[in-house]
Amino acid sequence: MGCFLVVSNYLPVFIFVIMGFFFGIAPLVANKILAPSHAYEEKNSPYECGFLPFEDARISFDVKYYLIAIMFIVFDLEIAFMFPWAVVLDKLNDMAYLSMAIFLVELIIGFIYVWKKGALEWE
Repeated sequence: MGCFLVVSNYLPVFIFVIMGFFFGIAPLVANKILAPSHAYEEKNSPYECGFLPFEDARISFDVKYYLIAIMFIVFDLEIAFMFPWAVVLDKLNDMAYLSMAIFLVELIIGFIYVWKKGALEWE
């Protein structure tokens, strides 16, 4: 009886997984079965824009582009951590203020380091 109770608790999850699998696989199977596949040279070519490519598509980017993207993610996550803290601000004790102050000081030190290294300068 106890085992059946545990299994019945997970029955909706099992049904959800089965439905997700079905709705994920069914369009792929239907596409293979129902869609016409009349392949020809122009259709299989990598570019359908009318002319052949004149240079390699794999160009290199400056590392600063990636550094700025990473910094954006880091400082964006800072705000994501501050929202829940700010919502319950009136219910927090001194330890919560101290932990958030340490968190902000670490981020400010990181920001100053990045600024001094010149990663925010775009040439």
